[in-house]
Amino acid sequence: MVSLLVKANNQLAVLERVSSSIPDINLFVSMYVRKEALMSSQIEGTQATLEDVLNPMAETNANRDVADVVNYIKATEYAVERLKTLPLCNRLMKETHALLMSGVRGQEKSPGEFRRSQNWIGGQGSTLKNARYIPPSPEDMETSMSALEKYMHEDSLLDPLIQAALIHYQFETIHPFLDGNGRIGRLLITLFLMDKQILTTPALYISYFLKKNRVEYYDRMTDVRSKGNFEQWITFFLLAVYESADDAVQTIDELTRLREKHETEISSMGRASKNVRLVFQYLQSHPIIDIGKTAEKLGITFNTVSAAISRLIQAGILVQTENTSRNRTFAYQEYLDILRKGT
Repeated sequence: MVSLLVKANNQLAVLERVSSSIPDINLFVSMYVRKEALMSSQIEGTQATLEDVLNPMAETNANRDVADVVNYIKATEYAVERLKTLPLCNRLMKETHALLMSGVRGQEKSPGEFRRSQNWIGGQGSTLKNARYIPPSPEDMETSMSALEKYMHEDSLLDPLIQAALIHYQFETIHPFLDGNGRIGRLLITLFLMDKQILTTPALYISYFLKKNRVEYYDRMTDVRSKGNFEQWITFFLLAVYESADDAVQTIDELTRLREKHETEISSMGRASKNVRLVFQYLQSHPIIDIGKTAEKLGITFNTVSAAISRLIQAGILVQTENTSRNRTFAYQEYLDILRKGT
C-alpha cells in the first residue's frame, strides 16, 4: 500500500507539472470535465456518448441521458468555482446537487436537500426488504454528514489520498441524497484534492478507472461495510488515482502533439491563416462545431467561418459528421479519437 501511495502521489505531481506547463490548460480541463461527467454518469447507467455531449446543439436538443451529463458538467464547473469562496462543506455539496438534479429525472427527489426519508441500494424493483444495502436513517445521516464535514477539515496524520479514499467511501455509505449520490461522491474526490491543494485543476478523471472496474468498485466498498476491510478498499482507490493520473498525463501529451502538428499546417496557409487559426482555437474546447454558433461565439461572419472550415476540411483536420439534422456539424476527429478512449 505504501509503494502504491508513493506512486499515486508521484503521478499526481507529474500531472500537476504537465498541467502547469500548458499555456491554455483551461481548454484541456474543460474537455476533462466533460469526459469525467460522461464516465461518472455512465457508471450510473446513463446512455450517452462523447459526441452527444459535445454536440453544439446538446443543450437545445438534449434527451434525458444527455441532459444528465450536461447538468453534471455545470455542477462540476460551479463546484470548482465555488471552492474559491466557500470551503468544502455540506452547503457546497447541496448547492452542487441542486444543479446536478435541476430539470432532469430525479428532480422530484429533493434537489439540493439531504433526504428526509429512508433510501436503499439494490437492483431495479428492489424494496427495503431485499435491498443490497440500507444507508443510515435520516436522523443518523444528518449526524454522520456533520461528522464527515468536520473530518474533511481536521488536521490528519494520514496522507490526503488515503483521506480521499475514506471520504468517498463514507459519503457513499451515508448516501445523504435521494438520488445522485454516486456522481456527487466521485466529484467529492476531486474537490477534496483541490481543497488540499494536491490538484490545482480538475484534470483527473477517476471515473474512467472506476467504470472499467465497476463490479470491483462496488464489491470493495461492500467489503468495508460488511467486514471492515478498509485496506483492500484503500489499495484499490490508490491504484485508481495512479492509473487515472497516468492516463491524464498521456492524454495531455497526445493532445499537445496533435495541436502543435496542426498549428504548423495552419501557419503555412498564408493570409487565410488568421481566421482559420481562430476557428482552430475554438475547436480545442468545442471539437464538434456548426457554422452559425461558431460565428456567433467568435464574433465573425457566417461566411468567414464557412471559408475557414473549408480550409480545415481540405487540410484533413475537420470532417463533416453524419448528422441528419438541418444544421451541418463538423468534427475535429483525431482530437475526439484521443478523448473517446474508454467512453
